[in-house]
Amino acid sequence: MAILQKLEWTGRVVSCFASPERETGLQKVRQPTLDLNFDGIVGDCHASRLRPSDSRMLKQYKRGTEVINTRQVSLVSEEELADIAAALDVPALDPTWLGTNLVTTGIPDLTLLPPASRLMFTSGATLIIDLENAPCRFPAEIIEAHYPGHGLVFPQKARHKRGLVGFVEKAGQIREGDEIIVFIPPQRLYANINRP
Repeated sequence: MAILQKLEWTGRVVSCFASPERETGLQKVRQPTLDLNFDGIVGDCHASRLRPSDSRMLKQYKRGTEVINTRQVSLVSEEELADIAAALDVPALDPTWLGTNLVTTGIPDLTLLPPASRLMFTSGATLIIDLENAPCRFPAEIIEAHYPGHGLVFPQKARHKRGLVGFVEKAGQIREGDEIIVFIPPQRLYANINRP
């Protein structure tokens, strides 16, 4: 897309995760590769083209309204996980506790990438970034179980570092070690946010 700017540096995939079972909770299992189609990650419990709206969308829709699934894939960065662990005063955070699909490295401030950014992997598989993945109580409870007295403040300490959610623009495969090329849309502020 001509309006997008390709950044000069590249990131890298550290690890990949998926799980077919939503009932087992957030935690996913490490995989050497992830196959992507237009429903998301093949075999992952969050794969679907459509999904019921949830508490995140109550300002827009009644809960359970069928909407496009823009939360097919969850990403976090190795650097931001380390920042959160330091803020929680714990040795480290296991990315599986956050229900993530991809851990990246080398993308500064991953969580702050703007909506509509594209992440293109070595195979050409491409994700469109939807939004920041707001930290919530579910990972906090898992962290608290591992580090009593430290996990419940996760929603505050992980703000703007919890990672991103996105969906598939181009199908393909993602492998551990893949390079990630980042494309971002023009950066400008909407001036009419408080206009009556």
